[in-house]
Amino acid sequence: MTTPLFLLRCVQLGLSMADLDLLSIGLVNDMFTERENDDAEYDYRATQGDFDSF
Repeated sequence: MTTPLFLLRCVQLGLSMADLDLLSIGLVNDMFTERENDDAEYDYRATQGDFDSF
């Protein structure tokens, strides 16, 4: 990942330069990934029986 791409992701997340003092690069990447997955819809939701058989 390049510096401009990292800074673009920070802007897209609404992070300030002061916020970056408290966050790691990995945490910012995880936040961006989770934001992109917020609208994902899943076809199947696991039930208790699924967890028991796992």
